[in-house]
Amino acid sequence: MTALLGALGLVIGVLLGLLGSGGSILAVPALVYVAGLPLSAAIPTSLVVVGAASATAVAPRLRQVQWRLAAVMGAAGAAAAYGGAAVNQLLPETAVLLGFAVVMAAAGTRMLRSNDETTGGSCALPGGGVDWRHCLVRSTGAGVVVGFLTGLFGVGGGFLLIPALTLLLGLPMAAAVPTSLVVVLVNAAVGFSAHAGHGAVEWADAAVFTAAAVVGSLAAARLARRIHGPRLRQAFAVLVLLVAAAVAVTTLLDLTTGP
Repeated sequence: MTALLGALGLVIGVLLGLLGSGGSILAVPALVYVAGLPLSAAIPTSLVVVGAASATAVAPRLRQVQWRLAAVMGAAGAAAAYGGAAVNQLLPETAVLLGFAVVMAAAGTRMLRSNDETTGGSCALPGGGVDWRHCLVRSTGAGVVVGFLTGLFGVGGGFLLIPALTLLLGLPMAAAVPTSLVVVLVNAAVGFSAHAGHGAVEWADAAVFTAAAVVGSLAAARLARRIHGPRLRQAFAVLVLLVAAAVAVTTLLDLTTGP
């Protein structure tokens, strides 16, 4: 079990380092179905892992972070994360898992349909950065949505942040990935504080998972410039769709065979 968790943590760290997203969307299913944790423990444990891996992955690329954009999206998402965590406590575990599968399927489908790394949207400035007169409403809205999902499902939200930063705001991937990692780190910290009182973190599993994810994110940060982003993103999208189907089928089977 320890070796399997380590391998999964390595994969999650690599995805975060390469794409600025994808780690948390796989961490929760891994902790629930591989480590056997209840969802109440898997969510805060996942946020510890994803937060640590994101901090490690962004460290070598701090100069490329769009700090004002990260601050706006992180601040908007912070309050929304508490709202998502509150909704999580009102829903049965099966409903949360099925909702998570739907979000995964939507994210995977969106990534498969996206062929371009950027659309050169109106928020992007020719010399780099963003135009705040046009970006504030979009970035705030994206931050709220991602923050809410962080609290509801225990995900960092990078799988939504990257499309938002590139397709909605027009940032190049070189800036979108590190900016996404900063926002994921903020969301993970806030989400963890919102969930910490509702489920105990499995620190032994978290330690193995986190150590492997940190190693993976460090290695991936050095390889990111050498790997063709769109193809990697499409392969990851297929993996997300497969995991979404597995989560949905397993949850529905549990419903039909349960007491």
